[in-house]
Amino acid sequence: MSADQLDPKGLIREAYRIEGITASECRSIFLDWALGFPLGEDPKERIRGLLELYGREEDHPMTATLRAGLEQAPNARRRGGRRARVQD
Repeated sequence: MSADQLDPKGLIREAYRIEGITASECRSIFLDWALGFPLGEDPKERIRGLLELYGREEDHPMTATLRAGLEQAPNARRRGGRRARVQD
């Protein structure tokens, strides 16, 4: 897959060019990048491709963000609701 297919808007590429970028800024950029995917498409193949392109910068916060994107998401749990607010 080409760099243009992996990162059509160039968001990830530009994140690697920003000097002094923080981890939280990288997470925000990653979210913007991920929101560009069609509903239901798994981005892991593209993330692996981006790591091949840019991952040699081991200490860059975007590299850590991309690696985190490959990890298994925790199971969603319901929190709160009426039962948590009202005691019987």
